[in-house]
Amino acid sequence: MDSLEQARCQKMADDIADVIGLTPMVYRAFCSTPRTPFVPVSINAFKLDAHPIGGNQWISSPLTVAKMTLALEAENCDNILEIGCGSGYQAVILSKIAHRIFSIERIEKLALAAKATIKKLNLNNVNIRYDDGNVGWSSYAPYDRIILSCFCQSVPDRLFNQLKDGGILVAPVAKDNKQYITQYKKSNGEITSKILDECVFVPLLDGKE
Repeated sequence: MDSLEQARCQKMADDIADVIGLTPMVYRAFCSTPRTPFVPVSINAFKLDAHPIGGNQWISSPLTVAKMTLALEAENCDNILEIGCGSGYQAVILSKIAHRIFSIERIEKLALAAKATIKKLNLNNVNIRYDDGNVGWSSYAPYDRIILSCFCQSVPDRLFNQLKDGGILVAPVAKDNKQYITQYKKSNGEITSKILDECVFVPLLDGKE
């Protein structure tokens, strides 16, 4: 990452921190992750807005990525499953605070593009799979954390089944015609939930494209 990109990423991280506050590790993750490889129109890459990335999909605003990351409480976790890889930006942020990231994308074009970006960034702890996110990725389950980068009416049971006991799942969930970042905790097989903040995401869909 060149010095200009570095400065812009740090400024963006500062802007996020001014709004919601960031832990030192999450702040460093945003500072050290280049933004322009993930955003088609790089001139807008550092604004705290969402951007279209093709296939009727959007890359979430950096502010929303930060909110989801903080809600996951994932610092120094072993493994994280992400449903809805998109551009790969959320996965890369998570790769800076956890050991292994497994991300699923149902749109082949986006999955291939994200894999190419990850390769260019020389990241060895981000794994991307082209598949239906509703079924999860059982090969590496159970997961310390699971994050959905797409909204659902209710979280599929298959995903809760792939969450470790003591783990946390964060998902945008629809309620009363709005979407809310919702944190779920699994303890002794029981699931509890807490609504954190309003949000806007594309929907979790079945199948592959």
